[in-house]
Amino acid sequence: MEQYIQEQPRDFLAVATPGAGKTTFALTLASWLLHHHVVQQVTVVAPTEHLKKQWAEAAARIGIKLDPEYSAGPLGREYDGVAVTYAGVGVRPMLHRNRVEQRKTLVILDEIHHAGDSKSWGEACLEAFEPATRRLALTGTPFRSDTNPIPFVTYEEDNAGIRRSAADYTYGYGSALADGVVRPVIFLSYSGNMRWRTKAGDEVAARLGEPMTKDAISQAWRTALDPRGDWMPSVLRAADQRLTEVRKAIPDAGALVIASDQDSARAYAKLIREITGTKATLVLSDDVGASKRIDEFSASDDRWMVAVRMVSEGVDVPRLAVGVYATTISTPLFFAQAVGRFVRSRRRGETASVFLPTVPDLLTFANEMEKERDHALDKPKEEGEEDPYAESEKEMEEANKQQDEDTGEQDMLPFEALESDAVFDRVLYDGAEFGMQAHPGSEEEQDYLGIPGLLEPEQVQLLLQKRQARQIAHSRKKPDSEADLLELPAERRPVVSHKEMMELRKRLNTLVSAYVHQSGKPHGVIHTELRRVCGGPPSAEATAGQLRQRIAKVQEWATRMR
Repeated sequence: MEQYIQEQPRDFLAVATPGAGKTTFALTLASWLLHHHVVQQVTVVAPTEHLKKQWAEAAARIGIKLDPEYSAGPLGREYDGVAVTYAGVGVRPMLHRNRVEQRKTLVILDEIHHAGDSKSWGEACLEAFEPATRRLALTGTPFRSDTNPIPFVTYEEDNAGIRRSAADYTYGYGSALADGVVRPVIFLSYSGNMRWRTKAGDEVAARLGEPMTKDAISQAWRTALDPRGDWMPSVLRAADQRLTEVRKAIPDAGALVIASDQDSARAYAKLIREITGTKATLVLSDDVGASKRIDEFSASDDRWMVAVRMVSEGVDVPRLAVGVYATTISTPLFFAQAVGRFVRSRRRGETASVFLPTVPDLLTFANEMEKERDHALDKPKEEGEEDPYAESEKEMEEANKQQDEDTGEQDMLPFEALESDAVFDRVLYDGAEFGMQAHPGSEEEQDYLGIPGLLEPEQVQLLLQKRQARQIAHSRKKPDSEADLLELPAERRPVVSHKEMMELRKRLNTLVSAYVHQSGKPHGVIHTELRRVCGGPPSAEATAGQLRQRIAKVQEWATRMR
């Protein structure tokens, strides 16, 4: 506020972590600008119908009346402005331009990255709000993974010649955590054994978190999320236990499952009912009925809500303290929005817990919660340089699809999930990893699920260190016959990267090529023989363990021939 009032800019971009209070800042500023006659009316542009109504309700609390139902024609005299969606502006940009030209207007662009969702939306925003007296852009997440420019955002070239968005004010998760504005997030990661059948009819078995090809990771991940396997029931049971522990300190704490599609959401709600004996609130679409269900859940002390993809960014259910990330979207933008549902703090000491599958991308995002990123208009120019956030266009389309859209993904999958089980894998907190693998329901898992719900950030760290030390000491006392899991501390069990997988496949192919010259057999014959002897799918779908086994086998054959 101080910076804005001092500078009086026409355009202002505030980037602040979810839960930091962007709505409060924007409406306080709107009130100040109206009071000082800098503007005569306010237009709020939000991503969804639910958020549009939420803005109108929040504005009413400080005496600003916004019409969330406005569609056309003159605005009623009792209103100070309107709340509309980006899609609504996209349909009738000239209607909004006329309103903005008639009276001095403050335009608040909430979650501004949505103005880049489609070219037409960005162009419509430019057309509609170019004459506005003041424009305030807000966002709570790393901008976008694509290179669509966002309207009314300034881009500055960095040392590498890449144009990046320049925020006027940034308030990141790290700063908000230090100020006690947001909760510290404890991520509980679960791996396990997955088995599925590929399109070619091959049965593949792999452990979630083991190094695999990108396709195999995707299929193992989808197998884990299949409600008919054992992975989801085990993780939901653990999350419900965690919720019970948190509710000892925060009696109205709630939990949310973020599902990929409507069928999965319904199945998860059914599992929750079987596990807990109580019904979960099911939010399948962003229609009027869904808004009402979200509001009712927010005002109640019910335990569970299940939503397709997510409850839209900015949707305010402050009592959500436990989450299950049960979707296969792996963009940093979507992950940050999803985790943002749980970080809003109501009193000091509250913690958030998010349950994840052990998937390399998700663990990377969890470890980089405090990393602040800007929107880049250009890709890195150095050859061979990988940008981990340059997600494919397809993934961005997935993340930006309407929340209630049933994509039919499950019908098109080139594989069939056969079975899954869950293993408690590790805890990630503040960039560090803790814990040793343990079976669901074991004493070791309970140790982590039983962390108190009210703790200062530094107390969480201390407690996790103590839990891990106790688990290691307990493990050392066990006879070898009982050590059936990979009992290494989490920090010594890194999830092997896709790059390392490529190196393993390259090494296998090099050894097979050498053996071709030595034995006189064709490449295909050797690969088929390796599969027959060692088991498993073709190299492109094999796990790291299977590749290492084949490498050892071909080395053994080559040694015998010498």
